[in-house]
Order: sequence, then structure tokens, then C-alpha cells
Amino acid sequence: MDALYTAVATANGREGRAVSSDGQIDLPLGFPVALGGNGRGTNPEQLFAAGYAACFASAMGSVARQEKLDVSDVSVTAEVSIGKDTDGGFGLSVIMRAELPEHLEGEVGRTLLEKTHAYCPYSKATRGNIPVELVIE
Repeated sequence: MDALYTAVATANGREGRAVSSDGQIDLPLGFPVALGGNGRGTNPEQLFAAGYAACFASAMGSVARQEKLDVSDVSVTAEVSIGKDTDGGFGLSVIMRAELPEHLEGEVGRTLLEKTHAYCPYSKATRGNIPVELVIE
């Protein structure tokens, strides 16, 4: 792959900071309350959810242009869950929710979502590694 852009960020644990090389991200990190933390700070799952949702929405725009579909009123929400896996460690799962307007209901919307999932770089990176459920709302 010929890289068109490389993002660089540094973190020092779940209760430290995450900082991007350009300074656009400089966030305190913390465990969520559900995992025993105080909830003061973001966490890797939130960052992954935001990145995946943004990438998926952008990918949907690219796919929609090829299909001559209007996705200007679409919003995408990624729900990233962390839990114990069968190996005694932790794993992730994702529910990708797409709010589609009426003109994209039914088979047209389902096909758009599946083509987007095949096209999206985050989906490609996670394929076969974590379960991703596609939901139309």
C-alpha cells in the first residue's frame, strides 16, 4: 500500500493521555464507570467508535456516489463493546447503526450498507477479527 496519510498518536495507558503528533487530539484517558473507573476521560472504545463511524459514513458517501444515491441525510453510529473473550483476555464487537431516510429503505438501503461495509477501511481492518453487526434504523 502506498500511504496517502499517516496519523500518529501516543498514549500512556487507559488512565493517562492520548496526544496526536499535530496536537489536534490531546485528551485525558480514563476507565469508564462500567469498568470500575471514575469516567473522567475518554477511553479507547470511544475513540475507536468515533473513528469507525466517521470512516463508515465517509465510505458510504463514496459508495453512494457510485450508485447515484443521495446520502446527505444519513447518520452513522458505531457501538463498540469490550468484553472477555474465550482466550481469557478481552475482545471487541461492533454494532454499526445507519439512520437512513425513506428513499433508502428496504433492499436499496441494505445493499448500500453491505457495499459500504465491503469498502470501508475500518471494516476491512476488522473483518474476521471482530464481529460487526449492520443495523438500519
